[in-house]
Amino acid sequence: MPSTLRLFAALIPPAAAVEHLDAFLEPRRDADPDLRWAGPEQWHLTLAFAPDVPEYLLDDVTQRLASAAQRRRLGPLAVAGGGAFPDPDRARVLWAALAHDVPSEQDELTALARGARTAFATAGADVDGQRFRAHLTLARLRRPANVTRWVRVLESYAGPGWTPATVSLVASYLGQGPRRAPRYEIVAACPLGQ
Repeated sequence: MPSTLRLFAALIPPAAAVEHLDAFLEPRRDADPDLRWAGPEQWHLTLAFAPDVPEYLLDDVTQRLASAAQRRRLGPLAVAGGGAFPDPDRARVLWAALAHDVPSEQDELTALARGARTAFATAGADVDGQRFRAHLTLARLRRPANVTRWVRVLESYAGPGWTPATVSLVASYLGQGPRRAPRYEIVAACPLGQ
């Protein structure tokens, strides 16, 4: 049986944006023991996820993702606001939202996600089919709970802006990171169009 990789295509916020959000959350993290916080090194905006990609498809996926990225150009983004999946009353995931300077940027971001998913699929990888929702996962809950208070806290947050330059192709190794979290390895950086 061929070896496989857990891969995702993502936009990774720059250090300044990550540090700003981390500083905002730091004094609040101990307030709720039911939340399992993701480390700042894990924050990313997933565009496409393929949980079981045969290694021999890696070059093809990379080339197709590079082509899809080259066709898109994004304006400034910022982490601002937040929410919960599936909803704040019975949340399993707490997340930070992304804000755009121009409303049409959401369309461009959605088109980039569609292109990333198509890159995986046309290379022959099974891609996760969930609807794209731009977010950074901040914390998970062991069982559903009401996180309305946390969503309100996140609604007060607005981080520094940045203009994405690349789409990262990332390999995820389950249980190999700190506290048995996934360890991420960037295997390719695909420039966005200029």
